Amino acid sequence: MYTPKHFQLTDEQEAISFMQRYSFATIVTATDNVPFATHIPFLVSKRDDKIVLSSHFAKANPQANEIIGKDILVIFTEPHAYISPKHYEKETNVPTWNYIAVHAYGKANILSEGEQTANLLAQMISNYEADYLTQWNNLPDEYKQRIMKGIVAFEIIVDDLQGKQKLSQNRSEVERENITKALSNSSDTVEAEIGKYMSRIK
Repeated sequence: MYTPKHFQLTDEQEAISFMQRYSFATIVTATDNVPFATHIPFLVSKRDDKIVLSSHFAKANPQANEIIGKDILVIFTEPHAYISPKHYEKETNVPTWNYIAVHAYGKANILSEGEQTANLLAQMISNYEADYLTQWNNLPDEYKQRIMKGIVAFEIIVDDLQGKQKLSQNRSEVERENITKALSNSSDTVEAEIGKYMSRIK
């Protein structure tokens, strides 16, 4: 990911927190130089000082058969906002976009169809809707087995993490204040979220 030095997100824990908050991500692989992407939720955790991304595909998804031995990119991104030149001190400026993104690269391991897949589903349910776990546990085993046979569970061990927070760090203090105020007061919740992130780095 192209990231000028002043936009780099170098704090690993901050990047992990971002991935956990915006965990519906895009997994990208390539076969014969043709990219393929799927949009799925992830669990993001640390294990033995390594970042681990866990999720599952529908077994019918062709990408489920393409991740072994491949270099994989998972893109986490969510809040973003158009930045108007009206916030700048000089007229000779152009519009831009503020955003945050984390790119995680690594290799995948397929989890077994039995206990490992069941454990992953329980973890994902606990993460996304803990109240549903009791209902899931009480469903007929035959039904749950049929569901699990229709998915491919996997985890990715991250070996390269690249973070970018383009939040007007290259602008003057006055301009950053103008942009932060405008976004924070926006009725658009996504713009307001970028305003909050900008406030944290002042």
